[in-house]
Amino acid sequence: MSDGDRRPPPDEEAGQPDTARERWRAETRARSLKGAPERRERFETSSTLEIRDLYTPADLAGLDEDRDLGRPGEFPFTRGVQPTMYRSRLWTMRQYAGFATADETNRRFRYLLEQGQTGLSVAFDLPTQMGFDSDAPEAAGEVGRVGVPISSLADMEVLFDRIPMGEVSTSMTINATAATLVALYVAAAERQGVARDQLSGTVQNDILKEYIARGTWIYPPRPSMRLVTDIFEFGARELPKWNTISISGYHMREAGASAAQELAFTLADGIAYVEAALARGLEIDDFAPRLSFFFAAWSELFEEVAKFRAARRMWARIVRDRFKAQNPRSMACRFHVQTAGSSLTAQSVDNNVVRTALQALAAVLGGAQSLHTNSRDEALALPTEESVRLALRTQQILAYEAGVTETPDPLAGSYFVETLTDELEAAATAYLEEIESMGGTLAALDAGFQQRQIQESAYRTQRAIDSGDQVVVGVNKFRDEASTTPPTQKIDPEGERRQVEGLRRVRAERDPAAWAAALRRLDDAARGTDNLMPPLVEAVRAYATVGEIADRLRAAWGVHRELITI
Repeated sequence: MSDGDRRPPPDEEAGQPDTARERWRAETRARSLKGAPERRERFETSSTLEIRDLYTPADLAGLDEDRDLGRPGEFPFTRGVQPTMYRSRLWTMRQYAGFATADETNRRFRYLLEQGQTGLSVAFDLPTQMGFDSDAPEAAGEVGRVGVPISSLADMEVLFDRIPMGEVSTSMTINATAATLVALYVAAAERQGVARDQLSGTVQNDILKEYIARGTWIYPPRPSMRLVTDIFEFGARELPKWNTISISGYHMREAGASAAQELAFTLADGIAYVEAALARGLEIDDFAPRLSFFFAAWSELFEEVAKFRAARRMWARIVRDRFKAQNPRSMACRFHVQTAGSSLTAQSVDNNVVRTALQALAAVLGGAQSLHTNSRDEALALPTEESVRLALRTQQILAYEAGVTETPDPLAGSYFVETLTDELEAAATAYLEEIESMGGTLAALDAGFQQRQIQESAYRTQRAIDSGDQVVVGVNKFRDEASTTPPTQKIDPEGERRQVEGLRRVRAERDPAAWAAALRRLDDAARGTDNLMPPLVEAVRAYATVGEIADRLRAAWGVHRELITI
């Protein structure tokens, strides 16, 4: 971002006094404070940005509408990435789901679609995320617990049985094994007779945030980045409607990052992915239109709206000015939002419905393209059918009853929101400049910079909650005298046995010659420089399993070990 694109906060602007505000502070406000002192000495956002006592037109004295806001659907996309936003098409309503077995998850998917959900979002179990088959020793007790187990093409076919893959958009939350799961999705679609150019959806494919905040990595960073760019290249050529990455701040926010940190570290990862793709020889406008982002929505309404607006403006300028994109679609920051899972409380679970509604409102006012609303019981277990239906109804009420979809960017021009948008951009830019001074995202990651900043932010927040300075209703204040635990989703323990039996049947019935040949080609590609996606598709067609494929890549590349410093 050039200096000309940044404007200083109002207090730094010369020649813009607000005499009316100063009179109000000296007279009306001062009289009021004598009888009713303010609740605290300093009001601030989660990013420690001070919230002033009053915002006026003077706070926007440096605002240039054309430069800083533009119009919806036009650079810098502050006001939204589509000209008509929700007046023409509502956001995609996705409820993240996956548990037990592919068959049970398929039934949940079809139920949600019947209830009005407009896109699927797949949660995979930990063995699948970590590249282990369901019968691996490492998978024992974890099969189907926090997502659906997918070990082979047979599982993927069951998962999407009676779901028209050419019509339904699917988001897959998968990272270390993302390339394998995309290959499985493509192969399953082929079995349905759906062409690749008809497939729409998103694969998360964001390995950098795993090293920063989440931990489900397999391979070292550099070969992992190769897999990411292989998907970019394959997607640009074969999957024109597919978003080849969802660059994710959500998990960093869940780990304790502030809004400014979430914004900065997500965009820093985006810069790293673009640089890797350019180094691969791809052209910016060939892949950037299919990049997408994934943010959290917390309960601090105005800061969250400002964060989403700042993200669009910052990314547009980064892609245009730094990477010289020509296609406006390359500059548009399109994003999915999930409400804040770590804000949910096991105490007084009904309060979570209110939290989720408020967070979803922030996402809608901030212009999200896709939204997942958490369920009231997710602090206790995977959500029940009833609770996930209520979470979906929350989105539908916002869409059809709240009146917040009638015009794009309805909070534009608010003295407070525009100031917060600028201040979050400035705070995030400072983090980006620090990361650049360290040599970029990978160098900062190796030094533990992002991890340390998030840990410190999480520590500050927890201290504030423990001291009571930050109120969590029902936890450290306004506790209910009596609370009940609702019925929770139960995972059938027999599901793991059925999954393992099915996997062993696949191994027994597949063509061993085709399987061996496909894995040899994969091994050769991994040790060479060819794009891995074609041999991956061939391997899964031959019913090579997720674990077998991951083992070949482990042998070729090694595994990542986290550096722990004391």
